[in-house]
Amino acid sequence: MWVITAYSNSKITMFEFDTEEEARKALKKIQGCKILSEIVYFNDPNLALVMN
Repeated sequence: MWVITAYSNSKITMFEFDTEEEARKALKKIQGCKILSEIVYFNDPNLALVMN
C-alpha cells in the first residue's frame, strides 16, 4: 500500500493507493507539501524474508 500525506493551508490529508504507479501519478497533481510512503505489513504473504 502507498500513502500520500499532504500538508496544505494548516490541513493534513492522507490518500491511499494500491500501486506505486497510481500513487506517483496522483503525487504530481496534489498541491502543497507532500510525502509519499510505502506501507509494508510484516504478515503480507507477497513479501519474503531471505535469510543467509
